[in-house]
Amino acid sequence: MAQVQITFQETTASGLPAQVIGFTGQLDETNVDEEAKKIYAAIDGMKEPRLVFDFSGLDYMNSKSIGYLTDWYSRVMSKNGKMVIASPKPNILDILKVVGITQIISVCASLEEAKGELGKTAVK
Repeated sequence: MAQVQITFQETTASGLPAQVIGFTGQLDETNVDEEAKKIYAAIDGMKEPRLVFDFSGLDYMNSKSIGYLTDWYSRVMSKNGKMVIASPKPNILDILKVVGITQIISVCASLEEAKGELGKTAVK
């Protein structure tokens, strides 16, 4: 069974409340359903979710976890929020590019860059 650790850290982006969700390990069919509940709870607990998904410690993600990623994005957007991915390893970035995630979710090289991106006002 693959192990993943997900952490939640309160922060700010351009003076607005935000949350960094950090992933360490492997996100796959053995753990993603249970871990997804925590992320849905975080999204549901914010009026306008502003999230940075810190993938710097994520070693693997399968297609099911990518499905959750797109669903989290849809839920964040439905609440007029914003979501950014930070620091994916090369293998994770390749997966995100192949499936087209990078065309809908901003991907930044660092956590600081991601917080800056999160603070930008979206063009409607």
